[in-house]
Amino acid sequence: MRFPPRLGRIGAVGALAAAMFVGAPALTTAPASAAPMAQSVAAAPQITAVGDICESKLPPEAHDTLDLIEQGGPYPYPQDGTVFENREGILPDQSQGYYHEYTVETPGSDDRGARRIVTGEKEQEDYYTADHYESFDLVDHTC
Repeated sequence: MRFPPRLGRIGAVGALAAAMFVGAPALTTAPASAAPMAQSVAAAPQITAVGDICESKLPPEAHDTLDLIEQGGPYPYPQDGTVFENREGILPDQSQGYYHEYTVETPGSDDRGARRIVTGEKEQEDYYTADHYESFDLVDHTC
């Protein structure tokens, strides 16, 4: 499994903790050349691969899931409503607990299938994935 570099996201405290974890010597002062690099890392734009989809283009089962979410359940699977951790890093970075996932039934599947709705905390911040978190589309509720 390949993990992206995290130094720009975790900052100096995280780098110090990481150094302590792996047994490397910790930096007590930053080298003079570190400041310009830190500024360029912090200014880097966030990369996401989120498209969009009109609500009217969602499969009927996604509409059923959105209705259940609006009603507050009950949900067909115990995993529905649990925290989505965004480990893939595709959705915008948010604090732990910001996103929750819900199953979108897949006709003919003998398990939960690959389709999900992931909600954010903002009103109508709903993301649809048909490929088990490989890609997401932000649902446009106006079309």
